[in-house]
Amino acid sequence: MEELVSASSCLWETDESMGSKRLRLLVADDHPLVRRGMRAVLGAVADFEIVGEAGTGREAIARASELQPDVILMDLQMPDLSGIDATRQILAAQPDARILVITLFQDDDSVFLALRAGARGYILKDAEEDELVAAIRAVASGAAMFSPAVATRVLTLFAAPRSTAPVAFPTLTEREREILELIAQGLPNPRIGQQLGISTKTVGNHVSVIFGKLQVADRAEAIVRAREAGLGRSNH
Repeated sequence: MEELVSASSCLWETDESMGSKRLRLLVADDHPLVRRGMRAVLGAVADFEIVGEAGTGREAIARASELQPDVILMDLQMPDLSGIDATRQILAAQPDARILVITLFQDDDSVFLALRAGARGYILKDAEEDELVAAIRAVASGAAMFSPAVATRVLTLFAAPRSTAPVAFPTLTEREREILELIAQGLPNPRIGQQLGISTKTVGNHVSVIFGKLQVADRAEAIVRAREAGLGRSNH
């Protein structure tokens, strides 16, 4: 069983288990400033080497296949394909790939979906530099590593009775959940408005909020996320 540790509880000054081998890192984030910041911070670590960058989910998949890095640092919200979907596709092609999520989001849905996709760690972007370095080394060595707040969520999830399944997308309001259910059934906005007795414009406003909360780029991705969570099954 993989070791589950908090990033703040396991900091290395050296990496004796890996000898002198440099860890090859791929940084996947849609913000150039973030990627440059990662290069500045991680490039100063003697046993780290950033071998490539990716600005989209699909680019992350291609670069991971091309470069075969030791650790992939993956943002969740990226254009064309989310970090969760990119993680899933990378691991389908490279089961031994080690992916560390680095994101602003710490909601239960994001954590759960990232872990289910196969990420080995989950660190928040406001983490200290030594916490990030420790997380990279831990994931590279085969451990599971989480920011303290995220580790608490994970442990709570594992400690919950099996008979009480977590509610999908707890950040959604009741109305937003109703609309997502209908989106998952394949209904367009006008049909959703007719069924719920609200205007198409109001539906559109709700849909925009839902996309933001689910961290998806478009309707197709929202449908995939919703169906994965069990919504829309009445018609499918």
